[in-house]
Amino acid sequence: MGEVEWRRIAGLRVVMSWPQSGYAPPPSRSGARVPGRAPGRRAAGRLRSRVAGLAGVLLIVGGGTAVGAAFAIQEHAPQPSLAAAGSIGPPAFRVHGLSLPRSVPVSVDIPAIGVSSRLLHLGVGADGMIQVPSLPAQANEAAWYKYSATPGQIGASVIEGHLDSLQGPAVFFRLGALHPGDFVDVTLADGVTAVFRVTGVRAYRKSNFPAKAIYGSTDYAALRLITCGGAFDYATGHYLSSTVVFAILTSSRQSGA
Repeated sequence: MGEVEWRRIAGLRVVMSWPQSGYAPPPSRSGARVPGRAPGRRAAGRLRSRVAGLAGVLLIVGGGTAVGAAFAIQEHAPQPSLAAAGSIGPPAFRVHGLSLPRSVPVSVDIPAIGVSSRLLHLGVGADGMIQVPSLPAQANEAAWYKYSATPGQIGASVIEGHLDSLQGPAVFFRLGALHPGDFVDVTLADGVTAVFRVTGVRAYRKSNFPAKAIYGSTDYAALRLITCGGAFDYATGHYLSSTVVFAILTSSRQSGA
C-alpha cells in the first residue's frame, strides 16, 4: 500500500469508551477493495467524509479515560520539541534505491526511549474502521497497519501504539522524546532487521492533520510511528494532537548479528 497514494485521511477521534476495532476507515486504493467497503465514487465519498482519521490513527490510541490515569499520577508524556522537528521528507543522506523485499514485521525496538515490543498486525474491522490494539491487554504492544508497506519496502510503513491506559503509560508514551538521529529497529519475519534513522518528530493538531504527507506514497523506504499527543480535552474526550515520528531506512542486518 506504500506505493500508492491514500486518497484522504483527516484527524483522529478519541473516545471515552474503548472500542476494540477502532479508528477511521483506511483510505481506498485504486482498483482495490477495502474490506467491508463497497467500491466506486459513493464509497470514496463516504470514505472522505468518515475518515476523521488514521491521523493519529492510530491513536485513539491512548485516549479517553485512560489518559486520566496518567494525569492522576502526574505522569505527562513528553511532547516533541521545536529542535526535534527535523525533516518529514527524504533527507540528503538517504541512499537512493535502498530497500528491502517484502517481509512482515515481527517486533520493533527503539533504544533511545526504551521501547521493545512485538508487533501486532491489524487492518480494518467489519465496520470499516481501522483496528487498534485492545486495552488493557495490549497497551504495551505496538501494531503495524497491515495495509501499509512492510518496513523497508519502498513506501510508507505505519506503526501505531497507545499513549497510555488505565494502568498508566503505554508502549509509545515516550515517543515525543525522540530526536533526529535516533534509531528504530524493526525485525522482519525473514530474519532481517531493518534499521531506520529518525529524521523528524512533530506534533499536529488533529483539526489540521497533514494526512498526505504522512500516509501518501513515497519513493524511498519510510517509516511513520504514531500515537496521541498534546493536551487532553476532558470535555470532549479527545486528545487534541497526534505525535508523529518520521524515519528513513538507512541499513539492515541479519537479526542477532
